[in-house]
Amino acid sequence: MKRIILALMAVMLGAFAAPAQMGQMGQSSANPVSEAVRNAVARQTKNLVGAAEAMPAEKYNFHPTPEQMTFGKLITHIVGEDTFLCSKISDTPAPTMEKLSDTDPKDKLVSALKASTDFCVQALAKVDDSKLGESLTLFGGRMATRAAAMMILATDLSDHYSLAATDLRLNGLQPPSAQAR
Repeated sequence: MKRIILALMAVMLGAFAAPAQMGQMGQSSANPVSEAVRNAVARQTKNLVGAAEAMPAEKYNFHPTPEQMTFGKLITHIVGEDTFLCSKISDTPAPTMEKLSDTDPKDKLVSALKASTDFCVQALAKVDDSKLGESLTLFGGRMATRAAAMMILATDLSDHYSLAATDLRLNGLQPPSAQAR
């Protein structure tokens, strides 16, 4: 049953992989789940950094409704949450980071986001599929497998990017994923 679940995760996440990162057709991988997550994370973090750079500094306080977080808060949330997840998944200590506020200047928030995404790339490079069944302690003491944490990370980044893309569009800007290549 575990192998079936892992195979399904690999297929689902493989759909997010950039073709250039997938290698040759038919080429098998020793770590299909880890590689699929790395590919998904690389794509989403590239888009998130692009969105953070595209949003004008004066719009970092934008939020579509009072209940939603501001764009600046979204960036600080991504930095904290995803640094935590990448640290847990890879069993790598998270870097010491200066405390961020959603009202910090754009350049500080973009710099922190880039540092966070760089950390995730380095940390996830150390992950292989052999430990996907190990338990980790996540938010609020909740237990999850390393595989589940990887799925949370990939879907979390997709969710965050959809929010960032919506904020950009509501401000008359085209999100990175919609721009001509």
